[in-house]
Amino acid sequence: MVRLSTSAAKEIQRLRSKQQDRNVFLRLKVCTGGCSNLLYNMEFDTGITSSDRVYNCSGITVVVDAQSVNYVRDLLLDYSEDLMGGGFRFHNPQAIATCSCGNSFSVASESSTSQE
Repeated sequence: MVRLSTSAAKEIQRLRSKQQDRNVFLRLKVCTGGCSNLLYNMEFDTGITSSDRVYNCSGITVVVDAQSVNYVRDLLLDYSEDLMGGGFRFHNPQAIATCSCGNSFSVASESSTSQE
């Protein structure tokens, strides 16, 4: 299950309202890369595949591909603003290490992500 804080949901709604296609949803994906081996990627999308997981989070449709779903299990996505600007923050209980950028993380092992 993916969760959104109230502030993250509001920011996603704001960003979605600027999209030409109002029927877009948020796609959350984990890719290899970054300082800690894994990297979060968020984008608006319109296509869902049969292997995607679809979550309704605070009225926002969040879609996660099959390869990423175990990496984001119980993830809380937050949004906050400070003097340097605003940004999304990922609170992932499975992450054993994170980069100072907050977008890169690592997990204990592949076997720890194979259960749902």
